[in-house]
Amino acid sequence: MCTTRPSPRSAGSETRTLVLHPGALGDVLLAIPALRALRRARPDASLELAAQPRIGALLTALGIVDAHRSFETLGLDVLFTDGGEGGQPMPALTGVNRLVSWFGARDPGFVGRLRAQAPDVVVASSVPRDGTLVWRHLLATVGDAEPADCTPVAVPAAVREAGRMALARAGWTHGPLAIVHPGAGGVTKRWPAVGFARVVEHLVAGAGVDVLLHEGPTDADAVAGVQALLTHRCGVLAQPSLPELAGAFHHVTAYVGNDSGVSHLAAAVGARALSLFAAENVRWQAWSPTARARIVTTGAVVPGDAAHVLADVDAMLG
Repeated sequence: MCTTRPSPRSAGSETRTLVLHPGALGDVLLAIPALRALRRARPDASLELAAQPRIGALLTALGIVDAHRSFETLGLDVLFTDGGEGGQPMPALTGVNRLVSWFGARDPGFVGRLRAQAPDVVVASSVPRDGTLVWRHLLATVGDAEPADCTPVAVPAAVREAGRMALARAGWTHGPLAIVHPGAGGVTKRWPAVGFARVVEHLVAGAGVDVLLHEGPTDADAVAGVQALLTHRCGVLAQPSLPELAGAFHHVTAYVGNDSGVSHLAAAVGARALSLFAAENVRWQAWSPTARARIVTTGAVVPGDAAHVLADVDAMLG
């Protein structure tokens, strides 16, 4: 069950909550309900995230956290060594009142040494051992009960404008727009190009919606594979920054993509988003009420998959 977001924290806080999550984009975005729970529990505290720099910068720009720093600069490697820090405070963690680490939970020595660094420490795996949805697991690790705050992230005006400009550079002028993302972090997460080509043709010819293909740093082959099968011209939104991409999703009518961080970002900012999952990965589905998850066979377009995906697309547009 989800509820609306509480009032923002008051300014001038003197206490600090630091969250450690070095994971990929989608994994960190799944933590947003848990981050909101931490904010709700201590509205007077600053909320900081130690993550990959570009991900931390994104969540700061979107107002999910107050500040960020590179996870790699914390120097936590020493805590995996017997006698590491000897219980002495680590400079990078000085002044932290509550520390939440979704990292290192499988190493008892690390856990014990990290617990000595702050008055209130939670160390938990970023992935549940059972079939629990990942975002619900992360929420449970910080001790917050339902209802969860699943409100889509409000995109700041400056981020929306950066996204609009990125879309304009890719060829969008006005009117209904869909973004299709045929790439993913791993080949096994990709639905075949022929399936995405059918989606694009359906959106353009059947629904009258312009389409841009999103191309991330490792997606050139996936995008080229779809373009080679199209009868309609389709522009490419090539390697926008994460804030630009978040802003772009504010302007779209619909989004379709594989199980990826890009799909999680579309869902998080409230786009009507359809994400295609292999059955074994569906527990990574998004928390946003604007998101849909469809289980498909990723190695081939099997009978029924394309029809179900196109029906989901029509339902989003309807």
